[in-house]
Amino acid sequence: MRERLADTLYTAFHRPDTPLYRWTSGVIWTAIVLSIGMLAAEAVLDMDPEPKWYVAIDRAVLVFFAVEIVLRVVSYRPPTVHFFSRSRAGRLVPHVTGRLLYCLQPLNLVDILSVLALVPALRSLRVLRLLRLLRGVKMSRTDTPFTGLFRAFKENGLLYGFGFALLGTSTIVGGWSLYLAENKVNDNVTGVTDGLWWALVTLTTVGYGDIFPETAVGRAIGGVLMILGMFTLALFAGIVGNTILQSVISIREEQFRMSGKVNHIVICGYDLRARMLLDVLADEVTDHDRDILIFAPQERPKDVPAAYTWVDGDPTKESELGKARVAYASAVMIVGKRDVLPQTADAQTILTAFTIRRWLKRQEAAGRRAKPLYIVAEILDAENVEHARTAGADEVIETTLMGFSLLAHAVEMPGTASIMGRVAATGHHSLYVGKSPGGDTTFGELSRRIKSTMDALVIGVRDPRTHEDVLNPPDSLMVGSHMQIVYLAERPVLPEP
Repeated sequence: MRERLADTLYTAFHRPDTPLYRWTSGVIWTAIVLSIGMLAAEAVLDMDPEPKWYVAIDRAVLVFFAVEIVLRVVSYRPPTVHFFSRSRAGRLVPHVTGRLLYCLQPLNLVDILSVLALVPALRSLRVLRLLRLLRGVKMSRTDTPFTGLFRAFKENGLLYGFGFALLGTSTIVGGWSLYLAENKVNDNVTGVTDGLWWALVTLTTVGYGDIFPETAVGRAIGGVLMILGMFTLALFAGIVGNTILQSVISIREEQFRMSGKVNHIVICGYDLRARMLLDVLADEVTDHDRDILIFAPQERPKDVPAAYTWVDGDPTKESELGKARVAYASAVMIVGKRDVLPQTADAQTILTAFTIRRWLKRQEAAGRRAKPLYIVAEILDAENVEHARTAGADEVIETTLMGFSLLAHAVEMPGTASIMGRVAATGHHSLYVGKSPGGDTTFGELSRRIKSTMDALVIGVRDPRTHEDVLNPPDSLMVGSHMQIVYLAERPVLPEP
């Protein structure tokens, strides 16, 4: 019975993958919300004095938190207890020290401090219950900024322990020395606590001035603490700078994931030769509220305009796709690398398309989309076009073949390359695809109607079911209402398909 109870408590407080843990977390979160609501009500309603019923409920909530913390600490299983072969009596020390270290973890320390308000003299500490909201980081599916910071503290515990040990030792030695030197001559130093307070204020260079040494020995102690304080601050600056830097960088990387952005365009991959793509894309995207995000495994280059969002990450890794909120994007453009062989660049493009499609199948947001994510991939070697389509690309652009084809055709038919360039560029008559404006009719009748009413030149039709394009069909071809129209115009004149 005893072992079964211990296993149940351990499951309830330390096994996030179990229903019992989730149920326990739900109860705890209900109590947290209730306590914070009471704290807010007290501030808004200005309860003075506090009603007895309010004090009773508040103390009951605090007692609940105290019991929860005690059960969580008692049910914790220090890993060193069973790792080494010890006698029953020999396990007592690792049991105690392991739980003590567990209590000193940041989140647990916050919880313990928040229940100290049960002591009437420490009732003002009730405000610390707001910090219990930080426990929400454990209920998130992805790492949050707080998770990264706590991990940095945990992984560099020895460094922080050394820094706080130096600060604590200096405070105790300096404060006790000032008390011994001036407790009989300085009216402001009436106890050891006054000396400790003065030493801490001096070491941290705050200098309130409420306590100051009056004897030569006291001033000498103060001078030593001032110099030691500079070294202590420099030590903490170095520790924080080296340990928190990566966490701060990760916070910056996670800001887009947590932004709630939707309907944005993601560009996977970037190099200096793709700089022109940004200018062309800016002309094509007429919705100024639509974000364009560049997702590449490198630091943001200086030539990228500030209007574009940059996220440092690898689009071939499923674990990093969430950074760019790919599941909420309207389109993804995969740009081929120019600094490697075409086959190598295409292999990475194909892997990126496959990774995105595979990752989307497991995302809840992908199933709630009105339109599926549209992926456009750049391929440098024509042999890999079908591979890219098989990997999940909706449209494949053979940039190398297209460029060479324009060059070759321009030799036999001068001027055609310039015309095609104008068609592809924004600001001229560009190529568009739209819905058919009416019921079933012939291609010739449809073309004349669109030309006369919308001043657009129809050059073909597309069957959305088979994705087959028919350019310059005969006028007698019947065009159903479900067909899509391919046309040239200065701007879109038909509804988007």
